[in-house]
Amino acid sequence: MATALLRSTVFFFVYFLLIFNIADSQSFIGINYGEVADNLPPPSATAKLLQSTSIEKVRLYGADPAIIKALANTGIGIVIGAANGDIPALASDPNFAKNWVNANVAPFSPASKIILITVGNEVITSNDQNLMNQLVPAIQNLHNALNSMSLGDIKVSTVHSMAVLRQSEPPSSALFHPNYMSVLKELLEFNNATGSPFTINPYPYFAYRSDPRPETLAFCLFQPNAGRLDTNTNIKYMNMFDAQVDAIRSALNSMGFKNVEIVVAETGWPYKGDGNEVGPSVENAKAFNGNLIAHLRSMVGTPLMPGKSVDTYLFALYDEDLKPGPGSERAFGLFKPDLTMTYDIGLLKHGQNTPAAPKTPVTTPSSPANPSAKAPKAGGGLWCVPKGGVSNAQLQANLDYACGRGIDCSAIQTGGACFEPNTIVAHATYAMNLFYQTAGRYPWTCDFSQSATLSSNNPSYNGCNYPGGST
Repeated sequence: MATALLRSTVFFFVYFLLIFNIADSQSFIGINYGEVADNLPPPSATAKLLQSTSIEKVRLYGADPAIIKALANTGIGIVIGAANGDIPALASDPNFAKNWVNANVAPFSPASKIILITVGNEVITSNDQNLMNQLVPAIQNLHNALNSMSLGDIKVSTVHSMAVLRQSEPPSSALFHPNYMSVLKELLEFNNATGSPFTINPYPYFAYRSDPRPETLAFCLFQPNAGRLDTNTNIKYMNMFDAQVDAIRSALNSMGFKNVEIVVAETGWPYKGDGNEVGPSVENAKAFNGNLIAHLRSMVGTPLMPGKSVDTYLFALYDEDLKPGPGSERAFGLFKPDLTMTYDIGLLKHGQNTPAAPKTPVTTPSSPANPSAKAPKAGGGLWCVPKGGVSNAQLQANLDYACGRGIDCSAIQTGGACFEPNTIVAHATYAMNLFYQTAGRYPWTCDFSQSATLSSNNPSYNGCNYPGGST
């Protein structure tokens, strides 16, 4: 009797500790730390903030040494990124890959826990065939460089948008787009051989924006709904996140890569937006992110991957006030620059308060003018250029944003036709115009937080050609 009572007491004590530990620490919850902003707190303050939460992984879009150093000895896993513009050099020159690792990884490891390098962002769906063909060689060269420096435990992969699928409904019928199959097969063979993940950006927010019915909103926010039946498997999906992740699982399985792990590199919901945007609100953002975290913590998994929570990086740690585009682009942050919560979704550890706000106040610039979703495309013979008097910080943010969105910025890399003059204004002008020309030539794609304007004067010079043309 006493023995049974003792066993029961020990069981419940261990169970309590387990539940308490899960509530304080979830290895599957990460967050994106974007830097397209001019009002962010110092990295040291951010490191303290993260340690007060149950977030155990941080994804950077580059390899900011100040942030990587600040996260040293915290135990927080770090994902760093190589830009799309680095891919040609990484692919063609193994020494460039070694130098990249020497500069961005070796000085910080193992004190800073770098776990993954993402090479490029949404490259395969950029429709830049040359960049697509260079992607896997770039990844392989980085992998080889890591191995040569005894850093082979750091995985290497790339990040995909959901557009990599030809179809996603129902989830069991999902297939990758045939235009990307040759590159994907090569990439997945690498993922499978090295144990690196297939990283994806599923956003139920965008699914709702394209189908703004009340029942779709409930399905996307993990709220009570009738569900959606996959008639091929007789599985009823009760939320969009599971359906999107299982669509990727089905596509991977159909190609014979059942063992390749899926990682959600980005997902989130904006808490505000422009007047013509459907979906952004504090209520919706809190419901999506809060219910997603509860879903992950339940460890129920998805119907095709039960009993395991997919590693998921929330978007985002802070708002990025210098991002161009509609207002929602600047309103995904879970925390404010003063380190307080935008809204509470239960990320703080038990008994923790957010760190004290920095003594120096930060200010947020005014939001850009509201773009109209129905505005016509601009005419031909126009180029997108910075306005006069724009700060170097804003120009650098514009440059980072444009080159991080899949355009080919190789012309402004060392040795490129537009590298000289080697100034922020020259490089930003080239990148901003290329983004505008390739993103549909809509007025809002030459907004850049009201720091850009359209000009009829062609900025091309010598052998540096700035694309421009009629729609």
